Amino acid sequence: MIDKIKNKIFSKGKEEVDGVNKFNSISKPTNIAFNIFFGILAALCIIPFIFVIIISFTSEQALQMNGYRFWPEEWSLEAYKFVFSGGEIMRSYGITIFITIAGTLLGLVIMTTYAYALSRKNFAYKKFFTKLIFIPMLFSGGMVASYMVVTSFLGLKNNLLALILPICVSSFHIIILRTFFKTTVPDAVVESAKIDGASEWKLFLKIVLPISLPAIATIALFLTLGFWNDWFNAMLYIDKNSLVPLQYLLIRLETSMEFLANNSATLGTNAVEAAAAMPKDTAKMAIVVITTIPIIFAYPFFQKYFVSGLTVGAVKE
Repeated sequence: MIDKIKNKIFSKGKEEVDGVNKFNSISKPTNIAFNIFFGILAALCIIPFIFVIIISFTSEQALQMNGYRFWPEEWSLEAYKFVFSGGEIMRSYGITIFITIAGTLLGLVIMTTYAYALSRKNFAYKKFFTKLIFIPMLFSGGMVASYMVVTSFLGLKNNLLALILPICVSSFHIIILRTFFKTTVPDAVVESAKIDGASEWKLFLKIVLPISLPAIATIALFLTLGFWNDWFNAMLYIDKNSLVPLQYLLIRLETSMEFLANNSATLGTNAVEAAAAMPKDTAKMAIVVITTIPIIFAYPFFQKYFVSGLTVGAVKE
């Protein structure tokens, strides 16, 4: 009798599992159709950038005569020679890489410690510091006030810290990290570590941070993109050519090219000759490639944790 009941329960459970598996599975033709569909979407994302790379290696004369083509009649490196001429771009590359790495690390240190303190229930001043970061997300002092603080109060004019400090901390990123710490780091784990004699720093470094790698990697990617693409702060706070980052240097280069091309007739014979020999369209594409390639190589380092980090705060069963 007992064996019959066991077999009945086992067969019923197997039917439920098979039903669930059947419900979650898709047919082979549907799977092929989905693969083709998402393959087309991936191609639509990749092909434009490949086209930009091809145009950057195209001769300016061939581009003007034949237009944009995937296989140009004449290949050329003159756009990259023009952009890299003078040696300033390599110095700006070094400055941008330093700002990106230093700003990302500093921002992660500040925001992870701040967010972890807010995520703990026994933190005495949690409400005050939550309001302290929430208000700047809604209201801003404005550009004039920010400029006066950075230049007059902090004295960071023509200082690389002026490119790091204004954007290394974000209220939105702190809220994301706080939510992740509250939902992912169990209180029981924290209390058991304290019972075993772990200090706050050891608890944070040895237990909390390894558990929170998805959120930290996501915020690190956002910070990296923000520092790499920032040019506005350089326009405000940097006057020395030796401290100009990559993005702002390339914007100045593109502006100078447009000015020379539009006003060469009024600047004399030499300006006309220089404008005629200048690779206008191909140089712009080369600028896009130069600024994008390093970020493309940075994505694989964050890909492992990026998807799970984006689902912070999602509803879980």
